Amino acid sequence: MRDPRLRTLFIIVFIDLLGFSLILPLLPFYATAYGASPAVVGLLVASYAAAQLLGAPLLGRLSDRYGRRPVLLLSVLGTLIGFLLLALAAPIGAGLASLLSQLGLAVSVEAMILGVLFFSRILDGLTGGNISVAQAYIADITDSQGRARALGLLGAAFGLGFIIGPAVGGTLSVYGYSVPAFAAATMSLIALLSIYFALPESLSEEERRARAATPRSAFTVSALTEAFRLPRVSPLLVTRFLFGLSFAMMQTVFPLYGQLRFGLTAQTTGYVLTYIGIIIVLVQGAGIGMMTSRWRESRLIVFMIGLFGLSVLAWAFVPSIGWLLFALLPLAIAGGSLNTLVNSVLSKSVYPEEIGGILGISTSVESLTRVIAPVLGGYLLGSRGAAAPGVASAFLVAMLFPYAYFRLIARPAAPLAERPAAAIAANSDG
Repeated sequence: MRDPRLRTLFIIVFIDLLGFSLILPLLPFYATAYGASPAVVGLLVASYAAAQLLGAPLLGRLSDRYGRRPVLLLSVLGTLIGFLLLALAAPIGAGLASLLSQLGLAVSVEAMILGVLFFSRILDGLTGGNISVAQAYIADITDSQGRARALGLLGAAFGLGFIIGPAVGGTLSVYGYSVPAFAAATMSLIALLSIYFALPESLSEEERRARAATPRSAFTVSALTEAFRLPRVSPLLVTRFLFGLSFAMMQTVFPLYGQLRFGLTAQTTGYVLTYIGIIIVLVQGAGIGMMTSRWRESRLIVFMIGLFGLSVLAWAFVPSIGWLLFALLPLAIAGGSLNTLVNSVLSKSVYPEEIGGILGISTSVESLTRVIAPVLGGYLLGSRGAAAPGVASAFLVAMLFPYAYFRLIARPAAPLAERPAAAIAANSDG
């Protein structure tokens, strides 16, 4: 990473994701301590993804108009406040319950604490588009040849945070669930200060003025629909959705799958997830750059779709832990590659002032899968057995593979046309 901005961004994303992963695995235990049922815990986990589904595209478009740095500051500030609310949920909830009782409204303390937990996750989700804005920042400062490598390094920072965070969070949780939340808030504060003092704006004042003068519609369902109609963008968003749904289904049911299929304890499951995380970090930190220097990104996307489909089907039927670890190796390689490759190609499929918006839409598509997948995967696991989520994931990928091959390799859309000089001058003049 010769560019100091990339190094700074790597550190910021790592610290931010470390804080996020500190608390995420403990959230179900935190909620059940205050009387949440499994159904309520599921809604709590899904509330973050649902809020991010709305917030990420808006933040992406705001970053196109006003710059990446101020939106990154806003996003991380929202995360910081969300973690503080999480850490202080018990005293805040108790205080609100006491206040309402004085007004003649009988609400249990546990219900108010759960309400604070929900609010904290929704706030974090609404402002949680920092990854898509960071990806747009990278797109601003890299050329098309180096972009996939840089996005892979960002993915490696993401993965490192998720490897280290759960272990640290689990260790801190013995002192109470609020302690990991305070630690996560501290991580967000460090990231916020790093952005403020060490990360310059990637868009010049002229670029920001030109983009602010470009007519842009607010993000709506119709805007999402329009994105799916763009010939260069639609196959990538479809890939992001179907692959994301398959991967998230595997990911969210894995602890229950391991317990049901092999009797894995929480500790052993953590070791297996760390193994997956290490592979993903290695792929994104080094593998992506080597692969994209030799093969076209569109061909890599299709290959990784096929590799993931075969791997997730094998995962459904592995007879032992040894075979499980073997099946997870190609699965992690494909999973660690696909999102980075798709986002790299997406950023080259639209005009510069549209990069933040389209990456925000891409993040929202993935967030939608993280709302659907836990519900679908849990239902299949409970009603159809341990193999069912893997079979369903493989079925989705089996539909995606021929579609992606046809749209990305056999008959790809025309390359993005260069704008006439008159149009560029008109945008620059505002």
